[in-house]
Amino acid sequence: MLGLILTFSLLGSVGALLASASLLLFPVVVRQSLVPNLISYATGTLLGAAFLGMIPAGLQKAAPFYFSVALLTGILLFFLLEKFLLWRHCHEDQTCQESAAAPLILVGDAFHNLVDGVLIASAFLISIPLGISVSLAVIAHEIPQEVGDFAILLEHGYSRRKALLLNGLSSIATVPGAILAYLWLDQVSALVPYILALSAASFIYIALSDLVPVLSKSVGKGATVRQLILILAGVATIALFHHGQ
Repeated sequence: MLGLILTFSLLGSVGALLASASLLLFPVVVRQSLVPNLISYATGTLLGAAFLGMIPAGLQKAAPFYFSVALLTGILLFFLLEKFLLWRHCHEDQTCQESAAAPLILVGDAFHNLVDGVLIASAFLISIPLGISVSLAVIAHEIPQEVGDFAILLEHGYSRRKALLLNGLSSIATVPGAILAYLWLDQVSALVPYILALSAASFIYIALSDLVPVLSKSVGKGATVRQLILILAGVATIALFHHGQ
């Protein structure tokens, strides 16, 4: 099991980083057309992993009331983290100083990826299909986020090589997060459903607070239909891993 956790943790961090870095090789016009589609698909995988995987699995192992309290607590927690610039790295905070934006991105990414490692490990401890679906959701939402982070680092004078190196260091935090969670949660299995509740809260919060507002900026009928199809494709991807579970 630890081997699977480490493999998918690497895919969720380094794999997403390399995939997003490869997008930077495309012209700006092409990249601008691809990122909105990635965001739509990521929205579907996040919501699918939360509502079709994490929440049902957690409810099987914990009292619904206490699980719901943990879920609500998680949403409020990530709201507070966002306010302290640890979740969205000052992307929309007009009071942030430009000189501090790049370091905050790297610090926020390291924390974010540490949490992702915990999510992946806790999901695999429930079941392999749940672990795979959570890993896919992590990869799907990390790619568009990393593309945006790369762009900000480049705008602040970082070379492509330095931006890739520093982002790589922050992304690898997924692995120690997964290892620590595996060792800890294996001994305290009663906490697993509540970790899943917090995990689901983070996915729901990211999807509805970060990604959906971006999608809402495109109001055309064609864009809306394309977004809906890609969101459903993301949900369907997650549903396939839970079919017959």
